[in-house]
Amino acid sequence: MTEPLLHLAEAPLWEAARGTGTYEMSTRGRTLQEEGFIHLSLPHQLPGVARMLYGDDDGDLVVLVVDPARLADPVRYEAMKPGGEEFPHLYGPLPVGAVVEVRPWDGGRREEDEPQ
Repeated sequence: MTEPLLHLAEAPLWEAARGTGTYEMSTRGRTLQEEGFIHLSLPHQLPGVARMLYGDDDGDLVVLVVDPARLADPVRYEAMKPGGEEFPHLYGPLPVGAVVEVRPWDGGRREEDEPQ
């Protein structure tokens, strides 16, 4: 598997998607149909995305770990502004079978960041 792609999802929306077979939320409050793609992140990008979208309201979130090899639709790396950091965007629905792991969102804290 190449580097995994990540998507921060509201747990109830992910659970609903498991019943339909596809996840179609692009980002907080916006669907794939409204946005045109699903926002994804590389591991190092996720904490910043979470702060931007959820701030301190990060309860009931999960991290979807996506295997890009299991995606049928294209992933394009695009910047929000010219010369800016590029983020992966999935141009189609996210198949539940492409999600290889679901992790609880820990607010971006890493074990090495925790006080001893």
